[in-house]
This record gives sequence, C-alpha cells and structure tokens, in this order.
Amino acid sequence: MKRPSGSVPSSVMDTERFEKLTLKIRRLNPERDQDLQFPEYMSPGASGLDLPAAIAGELILAPGEIRLIPTGLVLAIPPGYEGQVRPRSGLALKHGIGLINSPGTIDSDYRGEVGIAVINLGQKPFTLRRGDRIAQLVINKVYQARILLVDDLDQTERADGGFGHSGR
Repeated sequence: MKRPSGSVPSSVMDTERFEKLTLKIRRLNPERDQDLQFPEYMSPGASGLDLPAAIAGELILAPGEIRLIPTGLVLAIPPGYEGQVRPRSGLALKHGIGLINSPGTIDSDYRGEVGIAVINLGQKPFTLRRGDRIAQLVINKVYQARILLVDDLDQTERADGGFGHSGR
C-alpha cells in the first residue's frame, strides 16, 4: 500500500533511537511537482531521505554522461549541520549510476534548488524517469575548525605515507 505523499511511516515516527532535528523543505513548483514523492525515510533505521528526479518525462543518460538532475526542492538545513547527497546503492550496483561528487555537500546557508550531479558509469544507456529516487540525503553535524598556522607539526609513525602505503 502506497503512503500519501509526504507522510512518514508509523514505524519511523515511533522510533526514539535518533536525535530529532527539524528539516524544512519547500517545493519550488508545488502544483507542477505534486506528483513527486516527498523525501522520506523508507525504514525505521534509514539514515538517508530519498530524493526524486523532478524532470519532465524521461531522460536517457548515455555511458560516461554527466547530467545535473533537478529535485524541485529547496532545503533549510539548521546551522551546525550539512546535507550529504549520496548515491543509491541499487542504482550503482544494477546500472552503474553514481554521483560525480560523492558525497555532495549542501551547506546550511544554501537556499537554492538541490541538484543531483549524476554520472552513468555503466556500459549501457540508462533511462531516468520523472519521480525516480535518484539519490539520498543524509543530515550530519559539522564542526568548523579553528585554524592555526604553525612552523612544525607533531610526528606520527605513518608520517607522510599515503596512497597505498599500507599494502593492497
């Protein structure tokens, strides 16, 4: 049974395992996009909200092609938090669809439309349809570091080893 658009599954509303945070979401074109599923957590333990493709009809993504896909959504992420836009594992595994800048970051002071920079890493064209869940949004706490310019840093056993220094 399909839930009404924008509703939250009762199992999610009943859970007390997660810190509660209010995320304000506005549809850019409410009348045009009323058919799109509103972002929601799809299970009680889900960390990401699925984001829809707010495209007209279908769009074919050729192998290697990169496109910016609109969601029709604007967010008000609270100060001290960020939104991370991440790929959906099923699209990646089954079709090679990923995000070119994964994870994408949405800062708390950004108020433009959320766009999803997708890439087809697969070997076949991929058809994206209006309303497809194309990415997920995870809200995380962030910290701004106090920057201190110094002449020396403390030494570690690893030192400057990187890019495969620990073996395969």
